[in-house]
Amino acid sequence: MKQRPFRPEALEADARYVRDQETGLCWHLSFNRILYIDTDRSDVVYHANYLRYFEYGRTSLMRDAAYPYKEIEDSGYVYPIIDLGIQFYEPLRYDDPMRIHTRPAELERVKLRFDYVILHGESGAIVCKGFTKHCALNASGRPVAVDPKTVQLWKTFPA
Repeated sequence: MKQRPFRPEALEADARYVRDQETGLCWHLSFNRILYIDTDRSDVVYHANYLRYFEYGRTSLMRDAAYPYKEIEDSGYVYPIIDLGIQFYEPLRYDDPMRIHTRPAELERVKLRFDYVILHGESGAIVCKGFTKHCALNASGRPVAVDPKTVQLWKTFPA
């Protein structure tokens, strides 16, 4: 599958956010490095570990937006993943740096979606693109409307 270009450029005001020069969309930026435990026998990151990197990007975005997951859960909401997808382009290997780009994408009454692009931290090559879709649940595990603070984050995320 041919990948679409992704050319992030830092926003002047805040280094935590970048704008894709191809689409004009803004993304939250976080950094991480591959640990040895994340690799498999073929010396590349085991595919399921990319979901952890998505979680790292997602929780970093929420923390930087002053709404960490602990606060979400303390207010009686949880957001389990109900759907996800990943397209792989290049492997990451032990000790490779990575840049995790995360953005709030779709928002429905009881569902929300995050999109992700992971780049190699040095070469800038696209490693993978993906998404996670979440459902808002209350403490009893019943679907409920997305909480107001999360709705506000989706509305105010940099355009």
